[in-house]
Amino acid sequence: MSQRTLVLLKPDAVRRGLVGEILGRIEAKAGWTLGALELRTLERDTLEQHYAEHVGKPFYEPLVEFMSSGPVVALVVEGERVVEGVRRLTGPTDPIAAEPGSIRGDFGTITRENLIHASDSEESAERELKIFFPGLA
Repeated sequence: MSQRTLVLLKPDAVRRGLVGEILGRIEAKAGWTLGALELRTLERDTLEQHYAEHVGKPFYEPLVEFMSSGPVVALVVEGERVVEGVRRLTGPTDPIAAEPGSIRGDFGTITRENLIHASDSEESAERELKIFFPGLA
């Protein structure tokens, strides 16, 4: 069954010139395609919707500040088991715990600035895609 997921290449990925490398890894997976791609600077209201479940947590404000610190690349990736697959390709949030070969394992430096966001479930993907790409059917 084909799925869609949201991927955000965070400001540190853009600043460090890793967009092409990360997109290449996603595109190299057989059967996955890019359904939409956009470079944008995120507004606070978008970030508040996206991170609503984290309001009140100690990392919330620094996260919102970081995510609005520069442009991000927002994309829709489509394909078989893409939600699970992109999460695996991304690796755990902590780059030290991330396996070599994963995006965070190869390029991550600190946990707070971790290069990439990928939806963690089909339900999250559906919710997040409505926030970032409301025009998609």
